[in-house]
Amino acid sequence: MDSGEHSHGHGHDHEHGLHREEHGHGGSRWSRLRHQFGHMVTPHSHEARDKVDSAMETSREGMRTLWLSLAVLGATAVVQAVIVALSGSVALLGDTIHNFADALTAVPLGIAFVLGRRAANRRYTYGYGRAEDLAGIAIVLTIAASSAAAAYQAIDRLLNPRDVTHLWAVAVAAVAGFIGNEWVARYRIRTGRRIGSAALVADGLHARTDGFTSLAVLLGAGGAAIGWRWADPVVGLLITLAILAVLKDAAREVYRRLMDSVDPELVVAAETALREVDGVLDVGQVRMRWIGHSLRAEADIVVDPHQTVVQAHAVAVNAEHALIHTIPRLTAATVHTDHITHGSDPHAPLAHHTG
Repeated sequence: MDSGEHSHGHGHDHEHGLHREEHGHGGSRWSRLRHQFGHMVTPHSHEARDKVDSAMETSREGMRTLWLSLAVLGATAVVQAVIVALSGSVALLGDTIHNFADALTAVPLGIAFVLGRRAANRRYTYGYGRAEDLAGIAIVLTIAASSAAAAYQAIDRLLNPRDVTHLWAVAVAAVAGFIGNEWVARYRIRTGRRIGSAALVADGLHARTDGFTSLAVLLGAGGAAIGWRWADPVVGLLITLAILAVLKDAAREVYRRLMDSVDPELVVAAETALREVDGVLDVGQVRMRWIGHSLRAEADIVVDPHQTVVQAHAVAVNAEHALIHTIPRLTAATVHTDHITHGSDPHAPLAHHTG
């Protein structure tokens, strides 16, 4: 039998209750019972409309996170701006600017989440999920600009010391800035990891850098209170180094997503799940990639050469079914069926294209 492919990502309808023998995966009765129990407690379908609904809900969760964090950071920045006007603190002014900038990074991410809801078409056949990766680049550049601004302000204060008034108010504003940014950072990072959005994680790391900047303002105000005018700029330089460390983490996160990196443990889990499917004799190459905050997969499986096309297709359906159950955030998989060869390699015509 010639090799065939099965892609189950768009519009391919099957009901779990109708074909239990074909649809059960796992090599034992226990595996099938466990699988059926899973359907009872978490009923679902792999139809295209359900996957679109899941993607929409994920985007909504991301948008909720953005709006709430925007409100928190906006309120924090407004409070700090009032205290800047009273105290004349250049350090607090820089922190306020950072907070406003961090709040505004919600804009490219929000646009990316909205674009990600658009359906795939003939030009963008995988949809618009990659917009999140572009937003991630914008966020990394914003973190880099923040670190440069923090370094400039610290050096300027070191060369041109300034007196600061209303130190108690500056300290309160610095604490408020740190608390607001750290809360937003934790919220964005937690949501980003849950929905699989590298850009939202990077934005959370960006919020954390501004929290560090707020701490610098607090320490600088403490030093100024005891007469150490150099304390504010020196601490500012140390915090700049901390921001650069966060920048490295955020850049690595976005870079890996752009380069289609996935956790190797996911590949191992996928291979294990495929080998447990009835009718799968061996597993070839397994590949995955992120499209926004959703995963797609491609897998090669080996089946009995004496099976009919219909039988091989049923194995491919069960293989994709197993992958969707095993891999978090996986929305679709293309399963290619090969067969055991006893003579010439059926892929020989492709050999000169793979050099």
